[in-house]
Amino acid sequence: MARNVYGLDLGTYDIKIFDKKKDRIWHAKNVIAMKDKKYIFSVGDDAYEMYEKAPGNIQIIFPMKNGVIARFDDMQYLLGDLLKEERPFIRGAEYVIAVPTDVTEVEKKAFYDLVLHSEAKAKSVRIVERGLADGLGLGIDVLEEPGAFIANLGGGTTELSVLSYGGIVMNRLLKIGGEQLDSAIANLVRHSKDFIIGRPTAERLRKEFGVFDQSTGSFLTVYGRDMMRGGPSHIDIPISLVRAAIKEPLRECVRAIHSMLNRTPPDVRRNINKNGIYITGGLANLRGISTYLEESIGLPVHMKTDPELCAVKGLQRIILNKTLYRKLSYSMLDEDYRWLR
Repeated sequence: MARNVYGLDLGTYDIKIFDKKKDRIWHAKNVIAMKDKKYIFSVGDDAYEMYEKAPGNIQIIFPMKNGVIARFDDMQYLLGDLLKEERPFIRGAEYVIAVPTDVTEVEKKAFYDLVLHSEAKAKSVRIVERGLADGLGLGIDVLEEPGAFIANLGGGTTELSVLSYGGIVMNRLLKIGGEQLDSAIANLVRHSKDFIIGRPTAERLRKEFGVFDQSTGSFLTVYGRDMMRGGPSHIDIPISLVRAAIKEPLRECVRAIHSMLNRTPPDVRRNINKNGIYITGGLANLRGISTYLEESIGLPVHMKTDPELCAVKGLQRIILNKTLYRKLSYSMLDEDYRWLR
């Protein structure tokens, strides 16, 4: 029997891990700092602290992009280093990984190989569709639920899933997340104010102002580089500018939700209309976003505390429940898995 079981939710900017032996969830930034393009300088939270502050010879690398592994070796090193650094490294463990559904088989297999062929010497690796893990983390009985719509709003992507009776009826991965909202804010500040701010500053503006609250005259002082004077300076950014910047990415997300709802089978759609939709992921914490989605979509929007942990909490339930483990997780080495057909 395996010495331990880990549940892994690998996000664009954060890694969430459930440790069965210690019965707890922990997380770290999904970042590597590389010196002179050769040496690993730091990883995780320490590396993220250097983002947009590091000297020229240190490169900050995000191994995940658009919901999939973009730099396999870096991701493998980062995961192994975090497991060794944060707690005793256990070889021969089992791993259950939440993976987006709307990716290619090659991209999905990269998640599998990430652990299977690492120094972890995994006993087994099993895959769970992230939409199903999210549903369990929300408290939904996914095996008996006739219809549920979940929008996972993450740092780099938004994953839309329609669930029914333990399966995923429809799924779509959008390249819309916190990263795109922050880029939109930074670009609009640059073009309208001739002022350059970094992504962490844009993220601060997004989190401080939220989406659509009652305030209309608020300002926030930020620091950056004045393009006209050519040096460091500060400027007051109004809430109206932040709202204008994030409007189009959010509209695109709403259009995608409407499109998926319109293509949902009638019997499943009936239950979604009755219960509304659910939002998870780190971006779901953005103040006012549930209200905005309710008004734009015309359905109730539900969210649990710590929505960014829903997927890993779903993995926790699967790991601790034999029935869920058997029915909702699978190995890519199974004879009936389509990858091997």
